[in-house]
Amino acid sequence: MSQGALDGGIDIPHSEKRFAGYSKDGKQLDAEVHRKYIYGGHVASYMRTLKEDEPEKYQTHFSKYIQAGVEPDSIEEVYKRVHAAIRADPNPTRTARQPPNEHKRYNLKKLTYDQRREKLIERLNALNAAAGADDEDSDDE
Repeated sequence: MSQGALDGGIDIPHSEKRFAGYSKDGKQLDAEVHRKYIYGGHVASYMRTLKEDEPEKYQTHFSKYIQAGVEPDSIEEVYKRVHAAIRADPNPTRTARQPPNEHKRYNLKKLTYDQRREKLIERLNALNAAAGADDEDSDDE
């Protein structure tokens, strides 16, 4: 998050130690490793490994990438296009959402005593009718 803010020009006090590619031993930032993470190189290498070792898992994990025609070798270009599009128009676009067809109703209306009694009688009648039908079937055998 801070990397995006820094790239956007916001002055945030920070240290290179927070970025991918920083070596604690050498106390230096490896710019190539950092660049690889910015442009999705770690995702591409994971895609390659999954594609070779577990093709079924690759199909499920990266199904949207496959539908879009994104291969592990083309991820960097995709990220570059996305970065360019964001720089061209940084305002987020709103997507039109479909309202739900049926609203969920969790808090049921309380029933009166008479209504609860009627429901109980209906349930008991249904149970008795089902039990009576079972008895008739067992008598035939």
